[in-house]
Amino acid sequence: MPKPSIGSDSLLLRRLYDWTLARAGSPHAERWLAFISFADSSFFPIPPDVMQIPMSIARPERSIRYAAVSTIASVSGALLGYAIGSLLYKTVGVPLLQFYGYEEKFAQFAQDIGANGFLWMLAFAFLPIPYKVATIAAGSIHLGLPVLIAASILGRGGRFFLVALVLRRYGAAAQRIIDQYFHTLALVATGLFVGGFVVVKYAF
Repeated sequence: MPKPSIGSDSLLLRRLYDWTLARAGSPHAERWLAFISFADSSFFPIPPDVMQIPMSIARPERSIRYAAVSTIASVSGALLGYAIGSLLYKTVGVPLLQFYGYEEKFAQFAQDIGANGFLWMLAFAFLPIPYKVATIAAGSIHLGLPVLIAASILGRGGRFFLVALVLRRYGAAAQRIIDQYFHTLALVATGLFVGGFVVVKYAF
């Protein structure tokens, strides 16, 4: 499969980012949040924060609920990513890695996870970098499921609940900032997500 250029990768990610953000205003936003959280841990490139943040600003009293939805769905999605790496690596995992441009670095990355799995998984679960690469790698080396689940709960839960608590406390102020600097923040957020893919692609 031909590998897309960095430019086409960025354009695709921006379109998916915009599509995901639009789901936050849907009547079924919470269901979409669960789906995006699940998919982000296994195959989808855009993280659930894109939905969780505007939803929590609009309804700060529900921010903890949204964080719980994101965490439960994300940990469940991590199990799918693990299954792809463990059972469907050649048929599903490799095409996904080729599509995202990770295949060349994947073997070394999987080795690193094997050497210190919990810390690597915890870092990828918490930071704004693609968690699906870590879950597929964990499955490919048959990392212990308790390690995967514990790191996913702590890392994803820590990230989503931190966002929820900040927005619950400062929701109105955050709303004013976002209203004033929306386009700049959107560009910065997109840059972080694209940068996460580039880090995985070239740093390991």
